[in-house]
Amino acid sequence: MNEIIKVANQTITASEIIPLLRRYLLLPQLFREIIIDHAIAEISCTPEEQTSAEERFYGKHKLTDDKARQAWCENHQITLNQLKTLATRELKLEKFQQQTWGHRLESYFLERKQQLDQVSYSLIRLKDKGVARELYYRLEDGEQSFAEIARQYSQGPEAQSGGLIGLMPMTMPHPQIARILKLSQPGQLWTPTQIGEWIVIVRLEKLIPAQLDQAMRQRLLKELFNRWLGEQLQQFIEQGNSGSGNRE
Repeated sequence: MNEIIKVANQTITASEIIPLLRRYLLLPQLFREIIIDHAIAEISCTPEEQTSAEERFYGKHKLTDDKARQAWCENHQITLNQLKTLATRELKLEKFQQQTWGHRLESYFLERKQQLDQVSYSLIRLKDKGVARELYYRLEDGEQSFAEIARQYSQGPEAQSGGLIGLMPMTMPHPQIARILKLSQPGQLWTPTQIGEWIVIVRLEKLIPAQLDQAMRQRLLKELFNRWLGEQLQQFIEQGNSGSGNRE
């Protein structure tokens, strides 16, 4: 019998692996890792990069000495050489992402910038236009603070925070509110606006424009990679299904 591993009282053979992965919904993860391995196969690392990657991996997993590394390998049923390969995999993936999409980051950032900007604003919503106008004039004249009026009159959950809704991507507010915020200066109060069944009073509190710094570069690289990986995975699955159908 082609026995490969034993878990509890169950012996698992090679022929049973795929059905088990399918049962536990792990096949897509297996396909994902295969695609990644294929993508980074030609990526090379210098000896210095290899050493640095290994040290980071060992530190992350608290593998501070040879005994700890050996125990970790035994627990995961891999060899020490396979551990070294695993330790550099993340670095190779980072290099693959940079080589593949690094030249696109500036243009992709400009495409995504409005969605990446962060915004905080204050909101009062109610259904009576007359009351909304009266409250707007109170705010404009400084008779009451926005927070006081929001707590007393706003009919949404924002009343609990004095009308303050903060920081979130610009894509999250209602599209009409987002358009208002994009045209606003911090502290600018807008006249009551009808949005669906509500009358809203909006004031921009803070706008934090996205910047293409190192953290943003890494985020965008991962976005582009994950998009590509999803497409590759879909193709992989479709080809597999097509192959299964042909065999049938």
